Amino acid sequence: MDSISNPRAAGQICVTTGPLLLSMLDTLMERKKWMSERRTFLKQAGLLGLTPLSTGTLGWPGVRPGKGQSAGAATDAENIVLENAEMRLAINPNGSAESLIHKPTGQECLAKGADAPMFTVTQYRPYDNELQLSYPARITHFPADQVRREGDRLIVSFALVGYEAAIDLKITDAYIAFKLESLTYKGYTSLRKKWQTPIDETLFVQLPVRNRRNLGEWLNVMWDEEVAVNLLATDPYAQIDAKARRGYRLFQAGTVRDVRLEGVGAALIATATPRLLDRIARVEEDFNLPRGVESRQRKEYKYSYYEVLKMTPQDADRHIKFAKMGGFRTMQIYYRAFAKAAGHFQWRPEYPNGMRDLKDIISKIDETEMIPGCHIHYNKVEKTDPYVTPVPDPRLNLSQIFTLAAPVDAISTVITVEENPQLCTMDDRRRFLRIVNELIEYDSFTTTPPYRFQGCKRAALGTQPGSYVAGAKIGQLDISREVNLVLITQNTDMQHEIAVRWGEIYREAGFRFIYYDGAQDVPPPYWFTVSRAQWLVYQQWDPTPLWAEGACKSHFSWHILTRGNAFDVFKPEVMKSATRAYPAAEIPRVKEDFTSINFGWIGYWAPGPETIGTQPDMLEYVTSRAAGWDCPISLVGDLPALETHPRTPDNLEVLRRWEDIRAQSWLTQQQKMALRNLKQEHTLLVNEHGKFELVPCEQIERVAGAKQPGRAFLFSRNGNVWVAYWHTSGSGVLEIPLEAKRVRLMRELGKPLAVKGSGKVARLPLGERRYLECEGLARQEVIAAFQNAKILSG
Repeated sequence: MDSISNPRAAGQICVTTGPLLLSMLDTLMERKKWMSERRTFLKQAGLLGLTPLSTGTLGWPGVRPGKGQSAGAATDAENIVLENAEMRLAINPNGSAESLIHKPTGQECLAKGADAPMFTVTQYRPYDNELQLSYPARITHFPADQVRREGDRLIVSFALVGYEAAIDLKITDAYIAFKLESLTYKGYTSLRKKWQTPIDETLFVQLPVRNRRNLGEWLNVMWDEEVAVNLLATDPYAQIDAKARRGYRLFQAGTVRDVRLEGVGAALIATATPRLLDRIARVEEDFNLPRGVESRQRKEYKYSYYEVLKMTPQDADRHIKFAKMGGFRTMQIYYRAFAKAAGHFQWRPEYPNGMRDLKDIISKIDETEMIPGCHIHYNKVEKTDPYVTPVPDPRLNLSQIFTLAAPVDAISTVITVEENPQLCTMDDRRRFLRIVNELIEYDSFTTTPPYRFQGCKRAALGTQPGSYVAGAKIGQLDISREVNLVLITQNTDMQHEIAVRWGEIYREAGFRFIYYDGAQDVPPPYWFTVSRAQWLVYQQWDPTPLWAEGACKSHFSWHILTRGNAFDVFKPEVMKSATRAYPAAEIPRVKEDFTSINFGWIGYWAPGPETIGTQPDMLEYVTSRAAGWDCPISLVGDLPALETHPRTPDNLEVLRRWEDIRAQSWLTQQQKMALRNLKQEHTLLVNEHGKFELVPCEQIERVAGAKQPGRAFLFSRNGNVWVAYWHTSGSGVLEIPLEAKRVRLMRELGKPLAVKGSGKVARLPLGERRYLECEGLARQEVIAAFQNAKILSG
C-alpha cells in the first residue's frame, strides 16, 4: 500500500516541520487533486462507452458530459481550422470533427450529430492498473479529450491512458495530409511515475462522412456527380476503413502496433469529382507511391491480352499467329511456361539457353507490336524448389506452432504435442509439419488429449530425419489451398529476396505488365500483407508496368493493381451465366473505385464428347459485356484446341472486332449502357461500307430441332430480319423451309452468295459463320423456319 494513503503515515507527516513540511504539504495537495481526478474518471462510466464499434469491442470510451456540462459545437473562434482552396475542416478542441465543407459548392461533407471522435487510441484490454481492476478485459477505445494546434502539427491528448500524440500536417491545394509522428507517454500526474502501458492501435483521422450515391470501398472514397471525399493512405502502413453507420460512413486512418504504430500517414481529399484522380495523382507524386492514376489514364489500359500457359521457343510463332487473329495488342506469358517452379525460377528444360530463349520470344512479340506481360506467383514457393528441399528455409511460414510433449527419434511415426491441433488441415497435399530442417507428412491427428499427429512419414520432400527433445517447437507448414504452394513469411527479407529475383527476370526479358496471381496467399494481417508483398515486388520493376492485375487487393493495392482482377476460366456451357454471376456482378462495385476489371480469363475448348466447345456468341457475350464497362478480356490460348476447332477463325474474328472498337473508343455512352443489360445479347457487324454496326440479337433455340450442331442468332436491320448462323463443330447443309428468292446469303455484308433451293426450300451451306437476310419475312416466321430446318451431312 502506498504510505501516503495510510492514516498512520499521514500522522507522521503532520509532525514534520520546516521546508520538508511545506514540500510534503504540496505533495498532499497534489495527491488530493489526483484522487479527485481519479474519482471523477471512475464515476464517469461513459469513458468506456458501450456503443459497439465491431463485434467484441467497446465503443468510444470518452468522458461524456455530466450534469451541467455541454459537448456542444465550439465556436468558429475556438475550432481548429485546416483548409485549402477546396475544403475547410473544422476540429473541435475536444477532439471531434465539427465540419468538412467543400468550398466551391458549400456542401457539408460530414454527417451532423454523429457521435464519433476524430482521434482514438486502442488497447486490446485496459492495461492501466485502475482500469484493469474496474473494467472487463476486452478491446477498448479511448478518445482524445483535447487537441490543439502548434504550427504544422496537431497535439492530441489522451489523458485517460496518459498519452499525447503529435500529428504532422501538410496542407496543399490538392489535399491535407496527416502523419502520426509520435505517441508520447505522459503518465497521469506528477505524484508518481506509472508503468507505461502499450497502445495497440490508433485512429489518427476519423471522420463521419455522409453518404453519397457511390462508395469506393477499395479506394476509400465517397462520391457523387459533384463532390468526392477520399481518405487515402500515404504509405503501406496505414489501416484504412469506412465503417457503415446509419446515413454515413466512418472514414478511418489508423495504425497497428504489430505493423507500425508511428510515422504513418494519410491524405484527406475533398474535391469536385472530375478532379479526384488528379488530386490522387498529386498524393502519389508527393509521397512517392506507385502511379495508379497514371496507369489508369494510359491508352493501353483498355487493351485485352492473349494468355499463354504453355509455350516453348519452338511454338511461340503459332501462339503469336492466333493472338494477332484475335486482334490482341498484348500477350501475357505464365511464368511456368519458362520456369520450373516458384521461388528460384530455375529454367525449364525447354529453355536450354535460359534467358536468351525467353528474350527471343519477347522479341518476336515486340516485332508484331504486341506488348509482352508476365503472369507471376511471387509470395509463395513450390515444394520442389530449393527453398523447400533438401533443407527447408527457416523463413517459410508456419500457420500454427506446437510444443513437443515427448521426445521424437528419427523413426517415430507418432508425434505428441502439448497444444490441440484441431485447426490443422486434413486436405491432401497440405498435411506437412516442419521441425528444424525436417518436413514430416502426417496422416491424421487427435483433438482430445493426448494430442498426437499420427501416421507420420518422416523426411518428407527429400529432407533429412532427426531426433528432437521434448519442449522443441514444431509447426504446420503453411500451404496454399488453391495452388499447393508454400507461403512465405512477410516479416522477414524473404519476400524482398524473391522480389529482386523477379525484377531481374522482368527487366532483362522485357516484360511491360504484370498479373500478381495468388495475392491472397499471405499470413495475416491481410489488410497490410496483401499489398505489402505486391509493393515490395513493384519496387523492383523497371520500367514501371503499364498496368497490373491481381487475385486479391487491399487498400494500398489500388496504386498497384490498376486493372483489378481477372476470373478463372469457365466451361463453354456456363460461360454466359458465369459472366453474369462474377465479373458482371463485380464491376459496378469496382467502377466506384475508378477501376476496371478483366472479364476473362476465357478458356478455349474444341468441340468434343464433353462439351459443345467455345462458340462465337459466347465470346461475343463476354467481350461485349466487358466493353460496356470499358473493361478488357483475356483469352487463354490452348494450341491444340485453337488448331482443331473448326470455328477458331470465326471466334477470333469476333474478338478482333471488339478489340478494334476498344482501341478506337468507338462505343457511345448510350451503347455502353445498352451492353450492361445482361439479358440482351448484341453482335458487332461490319457493314457494307466496312464500318462497325452494333445490333441487339437473340438466340434461335433448337435449330433443326436440336441444341447442336446448328446455332443461330436473329437481329433486325434495315427493315428486315437477319440471322447469323453456323455449325458448332464441322460443316453440312441446312435445308430450311424458306423460298430461295426471299433470302440473301452473305459471308460478309454487302457481298451476296448464291443460294440453292427449289420451291419453298432453300439449301444453305452450314459451317463457318454466315448471315442470312430475310426479305419481307416476319420474325416468328424466320424463327419457325430455322427450328423446322433439317441438317444434312456435308
